[in-house]
Amino acid sequence: MVTSDPSQPLLIRADADTQIGTGHLMRCLALGQAWQDAGGRAVFLMAVETPPLEARLRSEGMEVVRLPVQPGSTDDAIRTADFAHQVGADWVVVDGYHFGADYQRIIKDSGLRLVFIDDIGHAEHYSADLVLNQNIHAHEDLYPNREPYTRLLLGTRYVLLRREFLKWRGWKREIPEVARKVLVTMGGSDPDNVTLKVIQALQQVDMDGLEAIVVVGGSNPNHEELQAAVQDSRFPIRLESNVTDMPELMAWADVAVSAGGSVIWELAFMGVPIIGLSRAEQEEVLLQRSTQSGISVNLGGYHNVRPGWICEVLTGLAHSKEQRLAMSRAGRSLVDGLGPDRVINSMRE
Repeated sequence: MVTSDPSQPLLIRADADTQIGTGHLMRCLALGQAWQDAGGRAVFLMAVETPPLEARLRSEGMEVVRLPVQPGSTDDAIRTADFAHQVGADWVVVDGYHFGADYQRIIKDSGLRLVFIDDIGHAEHYSADLVLNQNIHAHEDLYPNREPYTRLLLGTRYVLLRREFLKWRGWKREIPEVARKVLVTMGGSDPDNVTLKVIQALQQVDMDGLEAIVVVGGSNPNHEELQAAVQDSRFPIRLESNVTDMPELMAWADVAVSAGGSVIWELAFMGVPIIGLSRAEQEEVLLQRSTQSGISVNLGGYHNVRPGWICEVLTGLAHSKEQRLAMSRAGRSLVDGLGPDRVINSMRE
């Protein structure tokens, strides 16, 4: 049960790096903030060194502890459970594809309560108290093998948005006749440098007054190459790294070119029409369903997408105010910003 006593922490076990990405950690930050707002404190246990993100967590009042283990291993689970007991945590939150059925069982067998954040039903069995899948494609059939007590929190009602987004609840977006402000965000790491392909596509767009902001994460290894690419552009392209106020940029943008991670739900909340490129199978599923729901245009896997096709789709969407208005309204109706509170209330229950 959440308590006003700050000595009872919420222990969060999540990682981030170039391959894992940053989405798992950032949505856990949102849950940690909600726990803080309920009167508790949050402790992040991380096995992968990520200095920029660790600094972000500490700036939010989170504690960060390094765990020298192979992520997702039996040793990881045992030491995570031991650390939870050591600091007096009742609840543990786990988020990442390398955590499976055995990991959950070890945490539960140690007498702890467990929130397991999931996207694709990748574990063979679920023994967590709460399984949270915030995606539009989430359904019970993903979790046929679960304990009788396991409760499923499924769908965009449970989208975990950070504090900086929540202050935009009730904000009204203006839809211009022509979309000239483009936000590009291909994830916190983008190891395949899909961002460069999008920049090349932007440079083919023939539109007066076009401007773009390209957001790259602190773990992006291609910063210098991207910096050179934007300097060669015939219209203003601003490269932003380690952004802490994404909703401000999303409010500025008329349209976004985005990867298919949890940023999709942030853009939906802000009412930004989305052109989506998937980098992995789970992103393709998410973008297919988000396109069916009317909030995005799905270009498919980035391997098969030419810059010219991105340019063509962007130009068409930029000149269709009616389509962008419908996409914006659909996004705001899907994500209302109350997800973190709903999860905390479920933990209380």
